[in-house]
Amino acid sequence: MGTKKLLRSIHDRMVCGVCGGIGEYFNIDPTLIRLLWVLLSLGSCGTGLLVYIIAAVIIPEEAI
Repeated sequence: MGTKKLLRSIHDRMVCGVCGGIGEYFNIDPTLIRLLWVLLSLGSCGTGLLVYIIAAVIIPEEAI
């Protein structure tokens, strides 16, 4: 078995697959990740949106 890699999900995505990939990596329901991300984004005056965009650019997409 290889090591686990953080990848954007192609199966469980709403926008870019960042939350789906994080959920798969940590074996957590991606819906919980999405809800936490939205709450943190609202609490940080939209900084979470910027972090999401950066994560979408940096984290590679999983291969088919």
